[in-house]
Amino acid sequence: MSATFWIIALAVLSTVLALALWSSRRHRNPHLKLETDGAIEEMLPSLAGISFGTPTPGNAVTLLRNGHYFDVLIERMGQARETVHFETFLWKEGELGRRMSHALAERARAGLRVRVLLDATGGRLLGDEERRVMKEAGVNLHFFHRRSIYNLGVMADRDHRKIVVLDGREAFVGGHCVTDDWLGDGEDHKHFADLSLHVRGPIVHTIQSAFSENWTGETGELFVGDDVFPPLEPAGDVVMHAASAKPENSAPAVKILHHAVLCMARERLWIQNPYFIPEEEAIDALGQAVKRGVDVRVLMPSTEGTDNPLVQHVAHRNFEKLLRCGVRLFEYPHTLLHQKAMTIDGKWCAVGSTNFDDRSFDTNDEITLGLLHPPLARELDALFERYAARANEIQLEDWQRRSIGHKLLDNAVYLLNEVF
Repeated sequence: MSATFWIIALAVLSTVLALALWSSRRHRNPHLKLETDGAIEEMLPSLAGISFGTPTPGNAVTLLRNGHYFDVLIERMGQARETVHFETFLWKEGELGRRMSHALAERARAGLRVRVLLDATGGRLLGDEERRVMKEAGVNLHFFHRRSIYNLGVMADRDHRKIVVLDGREAFVGGHCVTDDWLGDGEDHKHFADLSLHVRGPIVHTIQSAFSENWTGETGELFVGDDVFPPLEPAGDVVMHAASAKPENSAPAVKILHHAVLCMARERLWIQNPYFIPEEEAIDALGQAVKRGVDVRVLMPSTEGTDNPLVQHVAHRNFEKLLRCGVRLFEYPHTLLHQKAMTIDGKWCAVGSTNFDDRSFDTNDEITLGLLHPPLARELDALFERYAARANEIQLEDWQRRSIGHKLLDNAVYLLNEVF
């Protein structure tokens, strides 16, 4: 047979293989639609249910910001008596990595069962000394989706969750990663701003289950007993639910949750997110919210403040349509605002690991906690206003006058939207 035949055959085979890999973990991508006249507090059972969760009463919650989060986390880890479960996306060698590795190692040497799950891509810069300290102390360290032929079809799937569960009784969920960028108070270009929640109460079982999902998938180990799932009494009056499931034949829970609340807002919808790249259906839902009289605002870092300016240029591609819909956009130039938070009508709010983009909604493993808790919603709104006061609000007429080069770059990088 001719060389041309073999070239064509190889090209066809390569295409088929590429399609097979692409579709091996592809989730359905329905055009999400929701119409409801109910207030979000009335719709809470439905909101939790459609995002594969259930409203769980009896919880207590504390908002932790910036580098202070790690002070509290390490102090609470030191109080743990039986188990420490730690899951994160990004870990880089440095001062914070040394603090965390020694804190985890100390608990393992004290006889606790310490399980640590790092994303293989985000954790590739874990320091050799940090790894040695944990391993020698008996920390059970594993990596999610290591690079191998076995994982070839899921290499794009990353574990982007940030979860810590102590003794099955208290948990931490949010956006903080283990790199020195997360130290400090988020007021300069050297240190990021971020949010996480410290929670106690029955919702901890749900968070523990989310940790168990990927831990079991990587190690095969199932853990049971009162040291990981103890009986939990009410710890407060906060109703919470969690979105983390990513079923093969439906849209992932975090995508459903984020879209549904856009449709449920009646007065106020304020979003804080570092990578705000909504799809057309979400832009339409935001526009419909404005038409209902909802005050819709989005706070994000600018190209000067973000850790990835090209991603912010991807976001820029949709700014004109959002502005025409009446959405108010604020760009913060002073540092990376890494917090992922939403508030609805001053009553319901959400904090988690989920970015407002396709990678988080359709590909990554994520977790977002929803809370019917007006005090926390007010706290998050106050934080929004604090940052917005130092941000630049984008005006439609000014935006339309940006340079041709800026516009070309926005549209060019948008073609690579799902790569970033």
